[in-house]
Amino acid sequence: MSLIWGVPYLLISISVESLAPATIVAGRTGIAALLLLPIAVRQGSLEIALRFWPWILAFGVIEMAIPFILLGHAEQTLPSGLTGLLVATVPLFGAVVAFILGDHHALTRTRILGLCIGVVGVALVVGAASGDGDIRLVNVAEVLVVAVCYAIAPFITDRKLAEVPGIGLATLALGMVAIGYLVPAALTQDETPTGRSIGALVALAIICTAIAFVIFFALIREVGPAQATVITFVNPIVALALGVVVLDETLSRGQLLGLPVVLAGCWLAAGKRPPVLAPANPVPAD
Repeated sequence: MSLIWGVPYLLISISVESLAPATIVAGRTGIAALLLLPIAVRQGSLEIALRFWPWILAFGVIEMAIPFILLGHAEQTLPSGLTGLLVATVPLFGAVVAFILGDHHALTRTRILGLCIGVVGVALVVGAASGDGDIRLVNVAEVLVVAVCYAIAPFITDRKLAEVPGIGLATLALGMVAIGYLVPAALTQDETPTGRSIGALVALAIICTAIAFVIFFALIREVGPAQATVITFVNPIVALALGVVVLDETLSRGQLLGLPVVLAGCWLAAGKRPPVLAPANPVPAD
């Protein structure tokens, strides 16, 4: 899973060479939804998902609609490796989100230390990146917003969509996002796509969207929303390596210094929480 979601940054970087960000979102989600639709219908999981469409729409907006467009826009200037490194901060934000949602064990001293170390790592990376005239801080901010969205979305799945099969959830969410981006895609795509960009988009849709989301939903239900974000640990390593090998990107001093610091902070922030006794009369999730 970590390997699969370390690849999108490379594919997005190739896609934006001739595709508008909105076109990438519409194509990525539309192709993935069409691939999963026959399976969801045959299983009957789409029918179940439709009963929860408001929460699935909320999930789709936070997990897909906002992050996908921001990543596409940011990677018009940001190197794919740097983007993957910034997204690796998801566990840092995940610990804060868990605390806000009532998990009082989410911010232990160890996790607070991890948050502080992670912030230092991001500062190292961003500080070095800001010295490059081709990199704008607004794009860095866009990627950090993506990380916040990725930290929030799994909690929606865990708390509001536990009864929905993963195939049905993914199909409906992807389909709604694809429909929402059809008009923006038509209005913003002003150049002829290259075969290289289209190939990257298809791979992005099949491997990093359709397959990845089905696995991700199963992971959330197995280990919980906070621990599921740990998969981002390997993402930056994969993204940085692919950026250097495939796109001939250069590793900056800030990336080399910041990577281990960010990963160390995330590891501490995503540490296992102490066991919590269940309430005597648990209330069913609504």
